[in-house]
Amino acid sequence: MGIFDAIIKGVGSQIFGEAAQGGLVEQILGLINNPQTGGLSGLIEQFNNKGLGDAVSSWVSTGENQPVSGEQMEQMLGSEKIQEIAQNLGISGADASGGLAALLPQIIDKLTPEGTVPEGGILEQGLDLLKKTLLGG
Repeated sequence: MGIFDAIIKGVGSQIFGEAAQGGLVEQILGLINNPQTGGLSGLIEQFNNKGLGDAVSSWVSTGENQPVSGEQMEQMLGSEKIQEIAQNLGISGADASGGLAALLPQIIDKLTPEGTVPEGGILEQGLDLLKKTLLGG
């Protein structure tokens, strides 16, 4: 088991158990890979526009990740998106936003190991690798 896999499993289990964890990772990868929102670059831009640029910049950089709260995650994504994710996973909105706040910084950090946002094919390859590693598919 790789270190990233261990981190994701540990954090996810602490938040709401193993059953919903894989689904949350899948939801996060869907957010990152959504062409309608501009993929990872678009997601980062949304954070910047909502006043959370310092936090997301820390996730991309090679330094320590700044934490965000579930409330900040809901502010960034909107309550409708949080509720949609919660419904998809069968968990509460608070658990969904808290889980996103815990896992999204780690996933973005791992997708940007050199402190830059990968473009196009490189990002897709990274997302495919994450899916295979975390979801076994």
